[in-house]
Amino acid sequence: MPNIFLLLRRVHDTVHDLPMKLNYSEPKIFTGGVDINSWSKLSSKEKKEALSKSWYIYYSFRNPKTGKLKRQTNIKAGVNLYKDKKSRFHILKQLKKSLEYILAKGFNPYQDNTNLANFIEELLIDDIDNKKVKSKNIPTNCTSNKEVSENNIINYSIQDAFTFALSIKSKVLSETSYKNFNSRIHRFKTWLVKQNIELSIDISTVDKKLVIQYLNVVLQKSSARNRNNTRTDLSSLFQTLADNEIIQDNFIKKINVLKSKPERNKTYTSTEQKDIFKYLKENDPILHLFVQFVSYNYLRPVEVCRLKVGDIDLIDRKISVKAKNKAVKIKIIPNILIEQLPDLTEMNKNDYLFTPNKIGGVWDTKENNKRDYFTKQFKKVKDHFKLGKEYGLYSFRHTFITKLYKEMAKTGTPFEVKSKLKLITGHATMDALELYLRDIDAVLPEDYSKLLK
Repeated sequence: MPNIFLLLRRVHDTVHDLPMKLNYSEPKIFTGGVDINSWSKLSSKEKKEALSKSWYIYYSFRNPKTGKLKRQTNIKAGVNLYKDKKSRFHILKQLKKSLEYILAKGFNPYQDNTNLANFIEELLIDDIDNKKVKSKNIPTNCTSNKEVSENNIINYSIQDAFTFALSIKSKVLSETSYKNFNSRIHRFKTWLVKQNIELSIDISTVDKKLVIQYLNVVLQKSSARNRNNTRTDLSSLFQTLADNEIIQDNFIKKINVLKSKPERNKTYTSTEQKDIFKYLKENDPILHLFVQFVSYNYLRPVEVCRLKVGDIDLIDRKISVKAKNKAVKIKIIPNILIEQLPDLTEMNKNDYLFTPNKIGGVWDTKENNKRDYFTKQFKKVKDHFKLGKEYGLYSFRHTFITKLYKEMAKTGTPFEVKSKLKLITGHATMDALELYLRDIDAVLPEDYSKLLK
């Protein structure tokens, strides 16, 4: 028995000195010191700690001088620029396969590596010649900017990811909202290119640090409000990518919102409001009725622009409004407004209620253009009364909500008044109404002089 044991040891030693033995060890991937197969079971802290370390491929090759396997330089290939596990591991897996391939074909790191490119090129040419038939089965919908991994997950480039998300957004946003949204995303892409970031690289390259850097640029060039709006739109886009499993999560939600001073239209004094109404009635009847819809029905100017003749139901005294926060909302038409309306019975129900030249007609242009038209028309009125930019069409909504609140407060408790007012203004919640009333300074205390005596 001892003799057999000794013989086996001699065979082992002899075999490991034979020239047929492998000159390299199997390449392996270092993933931050954790088992990649148990990634989903790791805590957020453990994942973060693993991603804070460098990931790489390591292997050993036999030193021709010593005859022993020696650890070679780690191969990182820039994967640690990616801040998520999916991107890092996907790239390293592909690199590992490629390294195994060229090692099997005879690559030797101890020889002159200046010819490595030629060595790989020749291998690829040979491989292509051997696989021409198989290449016909490659899916036609896979572009150079989308790589398909073994588990059929598509890795999108920045350009492809943004194009996909924008196509989704174009179906769920209104024309005006999408135009503004698309414009902000386009400016972000333009900035990425200026930072020498190619849009053909993986979408995971765009990380939290990069977005914060861009938001700081927006803040410096414009305002905190525009910076926050840009953050909101980028977050909405990245949420779409996360919902469709193109990225792991929407990290933009974790970026803070800056405090900003909102710009709002001032409320008109009772004298200013009466003078403007008198001027409009004499000089621009169409704009006068437009302003009355804003004032008496508490509509936003763009909502008035959307109104069609068929939206006005004079029998039941109701109006159908395409609003900002829901598809269609129904509001009553107060008598004070009905008295101002012309005869609508002979008009086409599909015509717009407001046009530049008459009430009830065809006006084939975007609603943004319609709102801009009435804004410019009212600018002439503002110039006549020498009013500043803090006044606008929206000011009439603030003015009449304030007026209504004060009148109702004379006979009701604050809760009763707000409960009734909420139905009139169309605010979704009581909190939203209270915030709005505070913003326009509608709620003011009574004279407290007697308390100071």
